[in-house]
Amino acid sequence: MSFTVLIPARLASTRLPNKPLADIAGLPMVVRVAQRAALSRASRCVVAADSRAIMQACSEHGVQAVLTRSDHPSGSDRLAEACSLLGLGPQEVVLNVQGDEPMIEPALINAVAELLAERLDCAMSTAAHPISDWAEFVNPNVVKVVLDARNTAIYFSRAPMPWGRDHQGRAWWTEPYCKAPPPLRHVGLYGYRVGFLQQFPQLPQAPLERLESLEQLRALWHGHRIAVHVSDHAPGAGVDTPEDLERVRQLLKS
Repeated sequence: MSFTVLIPARLASTRLPNKPLADIAGLPMVVRVAQRAALSRASRCVVAADSRAIMQACSEHGVQAVLTRSDHPSGSDRLAEACSLLGLGPQEVVLNVQGDEPMIEPALINAVAELLAERLDCAMSTAAHPISDWAEFVNPNVVKVVLDARNTAIYFSRAPMPWGRDHQGRAWWTEPYCKAPPPLRHVGLYGYRVGFLQQFPQLPQAPLERLESLEQLRALWHGHRIAVHVSDHAPGAGVDTPEDLERVRQLLKS
């Protein structure tokens, strides 16, 4: 199969200004992400930039980039414009790899792309991994997903779910006689068919999307299905804060 990786890169960031250009072992972070994504089976990796500074950084390191509008309300809108700029057809598959994931696993990108190609009943694909820690399970910053028998998303939430009625306050998935699968942490890696990605920003925002601040709930609200690849372990560390950035720098040093 053939697919394109798109990497949305936005210069403004409240917690980490100029995040795409942050230096990681001598390279801007967005370049690190593109280089990791290029190790996947993608036919090409393109940065969807919102500024000429990001375009210049990509050009200096041989990374393809397109300049999109700076006023997009979401990464999905930015990617939809990038698809138009690249002339991608409605049935082509694109992978949204976040520009703050310098440790992204190429194999995970491949798995999410392949899953969407297989699941013709789904408009999107994404990834998740089992949660092992109770604190992570109840942390509202950790997004959880519940699946059906075919690994199709039923719901995404910041709340701990599923909730064991008879196991309150305990990590029920570690108990030997519990038959339920472990809770899953959602990983923000998305596959789309281009036609749906260009339609998605036009869909009305869903009430649950606004409540949870989770854009993927818009797709479910309007009846679109999301296939989920479940990996055995968590992906590499992303970068949201200065502390995250320093941790990734140290990882690459070691």
